[in-house]
Amino acid sequence: MTTAHIIDGKAFAAGLRERIKSAVPTFQNQAGRAPGLAVVLVGEDPASQVYVASKHKATIAAGMESFEHRLPADTAQADLIALVEKLNADDTVDGILVQLPLPEGLDEKAVVMAIDPDKDVDGLHVINAGRLANGEEALTPCTPLGSLMLLKDTLGDLSGLNAVVVGRSILVGKPMAQLLLGENCTVTMAHSRTKDLPEVVRRADIVVAAVGRAEMVKGDWLKDGAVVIDVGINRLDPEPGKERGRLVGDVATSEAMDHVRAITPVPGGVGPMTIAVLLRNTLVAASAREGLEKPEGF
Repeated sequence: MTTAHIIDGKAFAAGLRERIKSAVPTFQNQAGRAPGLAVVLVGEDPASQVYVASKHKATIAAGMESFEHRLPADTAQADLIALVEKLNADDTVDGILVQLPLPEGLDEKAVVMAIDPDKDVDGLHVINAGRLANGEEALTPCTPLGSLMLLKDTLGDLSGLNAVVVGRSILVGKPMAQLLLGENCTVTMAHSRTKDLPEVVRRADIVVAAVGRAEMVKGDWLKDGAVVIDVGINRLDPEPGKERGRLVGDVATSEAMDHVRAITPVPGGVGPMTIAVLLRNTLVAASAREGLEKPEGF
């Protein structure tokens, strides 16, 4: 078996962002405005601040309007909901993203449920989850949709392939399974408590690992020729003499390389796709809200 192909999520995401940037002027000509994305950050979580800054930069670079709302960590639930409702009513805002996790004491589920489903560019509202499960047009969580794009770019037609999704979160695992079903895959949802998990994974042509455990999926779990999407991002304990541990995914990549056809790296695989798909979702949501056709290719 030859060494696996490394799926370059960074390059694919850059291309997707360029296609979005090219489509924005057409929307502006038809709607008389640019698509608008509002991001709400509560508190000062360092990782969340980095994510929000990256989203702002990417939104502006795509020619879209970026509306940032930064609130203190002690913001009351009612005040946060009131801001979401204000953004729901704002015609210049097409997408609303409340950066998670929220500080302790705030009800994340209630906040997500307060977002207008047609502006829910994170795809977490139960109405969007229901639309996806029903095979209808839906705003879909960014990471699984980005993962599907990478799979289709690598494999082409996915119809008839056996897919195993390891992880059952509402953010990745469950929507990933629905997307793969929509591509006519035979889908198994597995997780950390699945009986004989290595054997279940070994049957898969496609493996999506999103369980949140460092290098849990071993090389000998994988079928020769499988394609692996590693959604996990975990930081190991630092080695002696180093300040920070290295980042790894949920798959033992060095072991997997001798078995699989293609695999996403960590970092540089699925991660860059998330913000690119967020911009895609914002453009699609804006087009739908203006009664315009969905831009071709999105």
